[in-house]
Parts: sequence; structure tokens; C-alpha cells
Amino acid sequence: MGLTVSVAGASGYAGGELLRLISAHPHLDLGAVTAHSQAGARLGDVHPQLVSIGDRVLTSADPAALAESDLVFLALPHGQSAALAAQLPERVKVVDLGADFRLRDASSWERYYGGPHAGTWTYGLPELPGQRAEIAASARVAATGCYAATITLALAPLIAAGVAAPTDVVVVAASGTSGAGKSPKTHLLGSEVMGDLSPYKVGAHQHVPEIKQATGAVSLSFTPVLAPMPRGILATVTAVPLTDADPREVLRAAYADEPFVHVLPEGRWPHTAATAGSNSCHLQSTVDVDSGRIIVVSALDNLGKGAAAQAVQCANLMLGLPETAGLSVDGVSP
Repeated sequence: MGLTVSVAGASGYAGGELLRLISAHPHLDLGAVTAHSQAGARLGDVHPQLVSIGDRVLTSADPAALAESDLVFLALPHGQSAALAAQLPERVKVVDLGADFRLRDASSWERYYGGPHAGTWTYGLPELPGQRAEIAASARVAATGCYAATITLALAPLIAAGVAAPTDVVVVAASGTSGAGKSPKTHLLGSEVMGDLSPYKVGAHQHVPEIKQATGAVSLSFTPVLAPMPRGILATVTAVPLTDADPREVLRAAYADEPFVHVLPEGRWPHTAATAGSNSCHLQSTVDVDSGRIIVVSALDNLGKGAAAQAVQCANLMLGLPETAGLSVDGVSP
């Protein structure tokens, strides 16, 4: 028997991906599996892909049942994690996949999410300098947003090294439809999405303050795009250079010892299918021959490194397990 982990919000896409990873994890046993509207449903009917645990039944989110675990994953809609987390004893470690505890600045929370700010937990991106040790020492960790992970891994080392200016950062990023959650929405119907690209939340996406906080960017123009695919994010990040340093070499040096962040061979560019099902982020960089701007292209699985797999990576650190346990660097393309 290993350590026991529970999942609150297990009926959603991120919750299902968490369950897939946990069920195959060499050191974790699955405890309570909870949902709201799907409570009472057989897990295999909600997530047909989870054959090995399909006979489990989703229960309502009982804090006492969740508290029997060593760690609880909260895969709840934004704004709903704080109330449940407050009912869990301090001895139970918690990883929140929602946004409730990511931001340090209360005014940014109120501006982009609305309502009172619940507080700030340790930020769950191990690849940031010093963050791995902080995560390992923490009982409460806020996993990053999917767009935030994709963009931060591309941009943070360049700003930290003084190679890219923290001002005038421009990002265009396309995401698969699973990033919008599992609730039925007309604009996410197959007939609406297939054969189409559409921008959304232009100029006011909620991940902007998180990206600025994590990267040190001062101003950021971010255009998210809905792409006709179920999962994956491809971000194109551009910034003004401050030195003649090769941005690709800066990224290579920053991630040389990282198991899940890969700067691709020169001339090969990231694409989303190569990261599907993995905890990997693929990066490539160059300098635009016309504008002189730095360009970094970043790809990851929004349900993997952008959500569930990243949360498991943090949980491994928090529980004293090998950081890579139960996680794949390899995608499942095609």
C-alpha cells in the first residue's frame, strides 16, 4: 500500500486525467472520488476510458472522507476550492488545480475573477528557480493555469537572465476545447468548433496577472484562440531583446537538468500532438529577422503539464516521492 490521495471534482476533464495518472502511479492509492452533480454515478459511465477503476462510484464532497487521505487534489471550478480547503485539516496536504490561491495581489483577483480573494498558496511550477524546494516544503500548493504554464516556461528564463525586456510582451496562444471545461456550451459544439479558429477574452484573460507574477513581465498583450482540437496549447511568445544573447541557448541552459521541459533541436518547432498525454513542454526559439524580436514557441498538453500531470508532479514533491513518478515525458501522437 502506498500513500492515499483523493480527488474532489473528479467528473471534469482535469479530474478524469488525475484519476488516469493516479490509477497507474507506482506509489499512490486512490481514496475518495467526489463530484457535485454527478455524485452517485459510476465512474466508468462518466469517464469510459478509466476501465481499471470504472466500478468506483462518485460521492458527494464530504470533507471528512477526503481528510482520510494523505493528499487531496481539488479539481473544482474557479472560486470553489477555498470553501472546501478550509474544511480540511492542516495535516492533509492539498493541491488546488483551480485559480483560488494562485495570485498574490488581491486587487488582481477581484479584477479578473470577482469576489473576495481567498489568499495565496505556494505556486506549483517546479521549474521556476527555487520553486521546487518551496513546493516540497509546503502543505498547500496552487497549481498553475494551463496558459500560464505554457507561457511562463517560454518567457521566465529570458526575463530573469536580462535577455528579454519585461515590457511589450505579446502572446498569441491556441488551446483545445477541453480547456473550457466539460459543461455543455453551444459555442463548444463540434459543429461550431470544427473548421474554425476563434479568439476569446481578448485583452482581458484571467491568466494575465498570473503570467506577469510568474515571469516578471510588466506589460503583456495576450490573445487566446480556441482551436478545433480536444487538448493541447501552442503559444507564440514575442519580446524585445535587451542583449545579443541567443535566446535558445538561454532556454537550453535554464532547462538542461529539467526532466519535463525540452528545448527542441534547432530547426524543429513544437506542435501540440507531440505533447499529448505527457507532462512535457516543448520549446523552440529564434530571433525574427525583420523586427529583431525574440520569438519562443511553446507547446504542452493543457490537461497534462497544464493541469493534472503538473499537479501530480507537485504532489510527488510534497509527499517525498520521486518527482517523475507516474508521469511520462513521451506523448501519444498521432
